[in-house]
Amino acid sequence: MNKLSTSALSLSLAVGLALGATTVAGEAKAKAWEPKKPIEFVIMAGKGGGADRLARFIQGIIEKHKMSPKPLIPINKGGGSGAEALQYLKAKNGDPHVILATLNSYYTTPLRQPKLGIDISKYTPIARLAEDTFQLWVHVDSGINSVKDYVAAVKKAGKKGWKMGGTGKGAEDSLVTGMLMKKFGIDMTYVPYKGGGKVAKELIGKHINSTVNNPAEQVGFWDAGKSKPLASFTPPGMLKGKWGKIPTFQDLGHGSDMVYYMQRSIVAPGGIADDVRDFYVSLFQKVYTSSEWQGYLNKKGLIPGWLTGDKLQAYFIAEKAKHAKLLGK
Repeated sequence: MNKLSTSALSLSLAVGLALGATTVAGEAKAKAWEPKKPIEFVIMAGKGGGADRLARFIQGIIEKHKMSPKPLIPINKGGGSGAEALQYLKAKNGDPHVILATLNSYYTTPLRQPKLGIDISKYTPIARLAEDTFQLWVHVDSGINSVKDYVAAVKKAGKKGWKMGGTGKGAEDSLVTGMLMKKFGIDMTYVPYKGGGKVAKELIGKHINSTVNNPAEQVGFWDAGKSKPLASFTPPGMLKGKWGKIPTFQDLGHGSDMVYYMQRSIVAPGGIADDVRDFYVSLFQKVYTSSEWQGYLNKKGLIPGWLTGDKLQAYFIAEKAKHAKLLGK
């Protein structure tokens, strides 16, 4: 065989290998995991609350823009302050068609109920989409127009006479209530409900005297002139628009320690394949960058905060440690 023939053969082989590699890469890309059936979108809270509203809003974005080949089906499992949802996710280990919308009971419930045997480090972190905020709310007919008025009213009513509504026991709302009581030397009766939506309605129905609802849970009643926010549990200047007009406790001279956030994240069961995890990370990144989600953040008083992978898992573990200290207090 002459040199020309040898060169031609070498070139042919090289082209063939390159084409083969391209074909294999194309097939691998084509075989990237996608859901084969509807995805269970579990919500660890009841209907009508901030977590429920947020999850269903996310579902709407995904459906509108056809971001997933299969739909997300919201399922509320708020029993036991989210214990029902956490146990369900644990039982679904390795299942690629289940994800969970979390809130801070993701930390507090396992801490308060160790017998559940829940280790959140075993779950698969997908994405943190935002940090939600809390405000102190009263009915417009209460005659209370400031935190000073509020403290005076609670002291006058006493523990039995003042009812603070909240979602779950030992979870976010009760922790924020504890912060208020410690800060101002007041006492009140904490009344737990399954969801923030129910809490908001109970305030408007005058069955409770105050709440620490998230913005999305109370904004409709505020807009309707039925409730009013007295202060926000955020640092000054953090919130924008109408939410930025609410004074923070620090603005009112009560120190910088009256701050508390609720993470809004998505996790999956442990034991899922990397390409399953990657599908969900990509899906929620599309949600996060959508105009609808960015608009929702501003309208509902949430703070942007994309986080995923090892950094998100480290965030979860650090927040669990912080909540252990809060619960201890």
